[in-house]
Amino acid sequence: MSKPESLEDFYRNKFDQVPANLQKDTGHFNVFRVEDCFHKKVSPPVYARRDFYKFSLHRGETIYHYADKSIRVSGTALMFFNPRVPYTVEILSEQKSGYFCIFKEAFFTENIRGSIRDLPMFAPGGKPSYVLNEQQDQHVSQIFEKMLEEIDSDYRFKNDLIRNYVTEMVHYALKIEPSETLHQHNDANSRITAVFNELLDRQFPIESPGQRLAMRSAKDFADQLSVHVNHLNRAIKETTGKTTTGHITERIVSEAKALLKHTNWNISEISYCLGFEEPSHFNNFFRKQADLTPTAFRLY
Repeated sequence: MSKPESLEDFYRNKFDQVPANLQKDTGHFNVFRVEDCFHKKVSPPVYARRDFYKFSLHRGETIYHYADKSIRVSGTALMFFNPRVPYTVEILSEQKSGYFCIFKEAFFTENIRGSIRDLPMFAPGGKPSYVLNEQQDQHVSQIFEKMLEEIDSDYRFKNDLIRNYVTEMVHYALKIEPSETLHQHNDANSRITAVFNELLDRQFPIESPGQRLAMRSAKDFADQLSVHVNHLNRAIKETTGKTTTGHITERIVSEAKALLKHTNWNISEISYCLGFEEPSHFNNFFRKQADLTPTAFRLY
């Protein structure tokens, strides 16, 4: 799976240019009308992670591929996408209308209690899809129009006002019962397996003694993918014939062997990098998998 789409990638694909101040704008925010983004031939949307948040309102026939799910919507839907979960959007209607906004987490760092990633629609297993009736569509559309009006204004505190509008949209959505119609795909297990493999591979190689694995268990990966661990385990097993833990173990053992052979780091440093609390735990793990202690393998 490809690397996450960056804001630079987004602007190049949609508009053939990147805003001059994008690199300096760590709290970047922008808002668009959907119809303004189809003025030229663009590459088909790719099922991948992005390194920014996106809220979108689409009207018509749409399929949202999100984590291991495909959500089919006829009408208007408000969707919340986050950097931890891969997604793509298929717009099936000829008439393309709606809105979306994109932003980095830093845009909200000091303005939302806790973290934006803790909001219910971004929590592991949370429902990102909110189907709107005509009245709700009008209300959310008005919020987007207010953001569009402010984004180009000279108002000194416009970002504070825009944050308030986005927060209003979040709370308006939370008052609506999330609804989703799952559109079954034969490749759902393959999709979640591919995402799991991408998350696993992204942790390697270990390039410095200070680097440490963040995800070492099936539950760690399930939380990142916003799915139940049993669902992840079943999908991985059905697709590959091996368990989730087996894949993780093989990758850790492979990296351990590379570090033992190609670095001069001591056993404690390698143990730390691979996420073990104590060198003795790493020794026992490696001996069980490789039939040699780490020290013996290094000398072998």
